Amino acid sequence: MQFYCKLEKDEGIILVSFPDLPNVQTYGNTKEEALANAAEALNGSLASDVARGLLPPEPTFRGKSAHPVEVDPHILIAIQIRQLRGTLTQAEVAKRLGVTYQSYQLLENPVKGNPTIKSLERVARVLGKTLKVQFA
Repeated sequence: MQFYCKLEKDEGIILVSFPDLPNVQTYGNTKEEALANAAEALNGSLASDVARGLLPPEPTFRGKSAHPVEVDPHILIAIQIRQLRGTLTQAEVAKRLGVTYQSYQLLENPVKGNPTIKSLERVARVLGKTLKVQFA
C-alpha cells in the first residue's frame, strides 16, 4: 500500500502534504530529506491511528506531481487483519483462533504487536483467506 504526497517549495524548504491524510504534514531541506520525513510522518501517524482502531482511507490521490510513500509492512499487516475481520468482533475472531481476546488485539496493533508467520497463517485460515508473503 502506498499513499502519495505532494511536494511544494516554500522559502527554501520543501513542504510535504498527503491529500488523502490532511493531518499528515512535514518538510525537508532537500527532496530526499522531505521524502524520508514523509515516510516517517506517514508511518508514525498510521501506526498511532491503527493502534487506536482507526483505519486509514483508501489512497486515491495520484497525479504527475504525486510522490509514492510506502506503508511499513507491520502497519500494513495490522490494517489488513482489521479489514479482513469485517463485522466480526475481536472476541469472536479470538474465539475462532483459540486465543485470548488480548492476544488477538495485539495482531491488530502495529505498535505493540509482532505476529509470527504461523499466527498470520492461522488468522488467514480462520477468516477464509490464504496468506501470501513475498519480497519485492
